[in-house]
Amino acid sequence: MAKMKAAVVNPNAKHGVEVTEKEIRPLRYNEALVEVEYCGVCHTDLHVAAGDYGDKTGVVLGHEGIGIVKEVADGVKALKVGDRVSIAWLFQSCGSCEYCNTGRETLCRSVLNAGYTADGGMATHCIVDADYAVKVPEGLDPAQASSITCAGVTTYKGIKVAGVRPGQWIAVYGAGGLGNLGVQYAKKVFGAHVIAVDVNDEKLAFAKESGADLVVNPNKEDAAEFIKKHTNGGAHAAVVTAVSKAAFNSAVDCVRAGGRVVAIGLPPESMDLSIPRVVLDGIEVVGSLVGTRKDLEEAFQFGAEGLVVPKVQLRTLDEAPAIFDEMHHGKITGRMVIDMKQGGSGCCGACGGGGH
Repeated sequence: MAKMKAAVVNPNAKHGVEVTEKEIRPLRYNEALVEVEYCGVCHTDLHVAAGDYGDKTGVVLGHEGIGIVKEVADGVKALKVGDRVSIAWLFQSCGSCEYCNTGRETLCRSVLNAGYTADGGMATHCIVDADYAVKVPEGLDPAQASSITCAGVTTYKGIKVAGVRPGQWIAVYGAGGLGNLGVQYAKKVFGAHVIAVDVNDEKLAFAKESGADLVVNPNKEDAAEFIKKHTNGGAHAAVVTAVSKAAFNSAVDCVRAGGRVVAIGLPPESMDLSIPRVVLDGIEVVGSLVGTRKDLEEAFQFGAEGLVVPKVQLRTLDEAPAIFDEMHHGKITGRMVIDMKQGGSGCCGACGGGGH
């Protein structure tokens, strides 16, 4: 039986991740074997490896995979050998429940998620359900596509949910791998005015380069007051990618009456909500969970058109434990992407410069 190299959850390893060999099982009905080219590393991977969402020992991590279909099983109609496809957080849903039937498949109660409840893309090979692997359009760099597979589609969908219209103000809390793409989608796809909020000045500088109209560091001044001052009464919407209770609370404070706060980040604490403020000012707080296959198809297309350019740095699979260590200590700007065929680290070249 063929083998693959993979980053798997091992509670005894540093940060819970170990690079090892696993057997590739035979394909089942409607499955496809994907030879993985690239897989991004997401903050959620860090939580899964650490056991924050339960014991996932032995699971192959990764839900930002991009690869080429090498083999298809009986029943496959959606894919053919040679297609470049995604391995996303939405790995498979039931296809027949009220959520799947109403365009909300990410909320399916029996959903499988790559790198969590199904083996993911942080490996040389991955077996996918052919109906849930979204094709990558021509013209989109596959390393950049890996970031859109999670960070991109998550913020794209979040801004959709925010309902912001051209010319309105949106605050994006957190300017890391998700937030920076959120800035780009909000500005370049939705035509909004964007304020980026982050405690890291380097990330704010990059957000400004990426299209943010204004930036603010809440460690230096009150972000909500800054936003209200510069938007004539508050942002129309806020999207929170930051893993911080303080960011969620500030987001609620920064929006104007009738504003909407979209929760994307997953801090473990509870946020504070002033009930009189929510009621009297008609504030909406809503969660947004990644995106559907259709959302991902759209997010990919905007990337292929050059409207959104992820900032990625290429690393090797053997470096996965080191990447998790850097992520744990908050040392990463943009997105770390594992190149499954690469022997050394470097830049993909498509991000506009080396060493991003």
